[in-house]
Amino acid sequence: MSSRPASATPVAHPAPPAATTRPALIWTALVIVYLLWGSTYLGIRVAVESLPPLTSAAMRFTAAAGVLALVLRLRRGPGALRVDRRQLGSAALVGVLLLAGGNGLVVLAESGPPGVALPSGIAALLVATVPLLVVLLRTLGGDRPRLWTFAGVALGFAGLVLLVVPTGGTGTGSVPVVGALTVVAGATCWSVGSYLSGRIRMPADPFVATVYEMVAGAAALGVIAVGRGELRGFSPAEVTGRSWAALAYLMVAGSLVAFTAYVWLLHHAPISLVATYAYVNPAVAVALGALLAAEPVTAQVLLGGAVIVAGVAVVVSTERPRRPADGAAAEAARR
Repeated sequence: MSSRPASATPVAHPAPPAATTRPALIWTALVIVYLLWGSTYLGIRVAVESLPPLTSAAMRFTAAAGVLALVLRLRRGPGALRVDRRQLGSAALVGVLLLAGGNGLVVLAESGPPGVALPSGIAALLVATVPLLVVLLRTLGGDRPRLWTFAGVALGFAGLVLLVVPTGGTGTGSVPVVGALTVVAGATCWSVGSYLSGRIRMPADPFVATVYEMVAGAAALGVIAVGRGELRGFSPAEVTGRSWAALAYLMVAGSLVAFTAYVWLLHHAPISLVATYAYVNPAVAVALGALLAAEPVTAQVLLGGAVIVAGVAVVVSTERPRRPADGAAAEAARR
């Protein structure tokens, strides 16, 4: 999926009122999430230029999990990562869905030669459909979203069709259909993982949950990478400095800094404001892809992307937490 490390999980302590936090701090954290998570799509594209795709993803989440686990251990003591077997199993399941299924498929879609690899901006626009897919899962689970929510879902999927369906041209501006469908499959995995994480017994602390999700996701990615033969003939000496730098950026900026800012926002800002990352990240990704990687931004991309973002904006703005519990706010942020 996107480079987001994991969906936030319900926390054990009530969030303090947003009004007690200085607006400047909230907007600083929002800008961090907007820019860093939006930029990681381009980071993935650069990393897979000379790194095996799933191997690079496994390395990224292994390193991020190790750093986060060490920080928790140093700050909270020996029992910081203690969970029971059920919580561990739930976190592992969610981690495989989010990181191996969601992020792994996005990485695969962005790898390959020109004409086959999906541009990073297009990948971000397709990942933006996650809130729409979660609404469908909630409906299948017996929930009854508002009518305007369904209108937003319909609008968003209309934009997806506009973005992906071939228009008859085969030039550099056309969207690789196989890559697009791969990202949609990844978005589906991410949506299922996000949906389940609010309905199964997860570790109460979101940082602890993220450690185990990253470990499980990295393990699954590593096994699949070996099965695909990614390490056959691979030599670290052949990896460019550009790809190593991109991988380091993904580890630090995407998996640690932006996630920390996101979890802090869940405690200090209104959910309706935090959830705006869902439609700001794609705009950032498209802009960076065009400016730094010369990715084509055609009329089809602009129209389809605008319709998708509009649909997501309708869903985000009409959704409200339905339970007063502190965990409900964190769950709403995953939609």
